[in-house]
Amino acid sequence: MGFVATAFRDLWVIEPKILTDNRGYFFESYHQKRFEAATGLNVNFVQDNQSFSTFGVMRGLHFQYGHAAQAKLVRAVMGKILDVVVDLRKNEPTFGKSFAIELSEQNQKQLFIPKGFAHGFVVLSASTQFCYKCDNFYDPNFESGILYNDPDLGLDWQLPTADLLVSPKDLELKTLAELDIELVFG
Repeated sequence: MGFVATAFRDLWVIEPKILTDNRGYFFESYHQKRFEAATGLNVNFVQDNQSFSTFGVMRGLHFQYGHAAQAKLVRAVMGKILDVVVDLRKNEPTFGKSFAIELSEQNQKQLFIPKGFAHGFVVLSASTQFCYKCDNFYDPNFESGILYNDPDLGLDWQLPTADLLVSPKDLELKTLAELDIELVFG
């Protein structure tokens, strides 16, 4: 299992060692001791989530804040997505900057997202199954998000806008400039 640091503090790409033969493949998707040794982080995952989506479905950019803030370990089990995060940690040099990576059943890469990031993805294949671990329980009273097409962020979702399927709830999200980050992340 390989751990690749990014330019963002505590944001890690995890690349599994995949063992293949004529029967298929096997890999270790998570190993707490290896994770802690490589990243220096102690994370206790308490909730696993899974979603199924079809081509062009856009989910995000979502985050939990306050006592409900969540770190996540995300991956595409089937299909391919473009996974995007935006750093909302006001005191970080990467505040307001984004990171994007393709996660797929072919590359089996995972992304560890620390607390303080907005997260979203768009489906680039016919369909996808997306799984993620969280280190805190979901609390609908402490959820928020950023509009996926915030012009100040300039995110490239790799699909024409006409192909995106965005929920009405996500279309009503605010831009980063409209959020009161001090209230959200202190």
